[in-house]
Amino acid sequence: METRVRLEPWSAGDFWLLERKNEPAMTRFLGGPEPAAKLADRQRRYEALSAREPAAGRMFRVVWTPAGRTPDHGDGHDGGDSDGGRAESVGSVGFWEREWRGEPVYEAGWGILPEFQGHGLAVAALTELLAYVRAHGTRDSVHAFPGTDHPASNAVCRRAGFTCLGEVDFEYPPGVPHPSRDWRYRVGRAQGGLTPSG
Repeated sequence: METRVRLEPWSAGDFWLLERKNEPAMTRFLGGPEPAAKLADRQRRYEALSAREPAAGRMFRVVWTPAGRTPDHGDGHDGGDSDGGRAESVGSVGFWEREWRGEPVYEAGWGILPEFQGHGLAVAALTELLAYVRAHGTRDSVHAFPGTDHPASNAVCRRAGFTCLGEVDFEYPPGVPHPSRDWRYRVGRAQGGLTPSG
């Protein structure tokens, strides 16, 4: 059965999720937790990105209703019905503009909370994000740069249809080179289904 998620634009009410994503288990491959001031600045950047035109990029809260549960109506963390079914905010996914090797591209990033990992949610969220980029974006490629030491994120890229272009030293956090893989997804503007990447 296909895993389906819903993407909700990042809002002021999503700071709790940013705090969860700043925990050591979530930042192990990203240089560790950020101090409170940087986290508050990140929240402001995410909200500002959601207020810009869609082609500039977006951050989204990823919402999942496990099979057999009734979805909520987009009003925050969770929703439910009389049977106790709940939609869960399980992480985030987003894209933003950048220059890479002289080309205007998008960069994508994501994170699924530990208790929800292992259900295909990162691939589902990235697939929804790519559909959004096809509908609203103006750049031809989406890149992702997971560390070579992060097999799960590299597998997400592969399963979402990205092509590995090789290893690079990618700075994250800024100023700290980290051995990474450069994955590219060619957006295209085809209708119906994922466009083959390459």
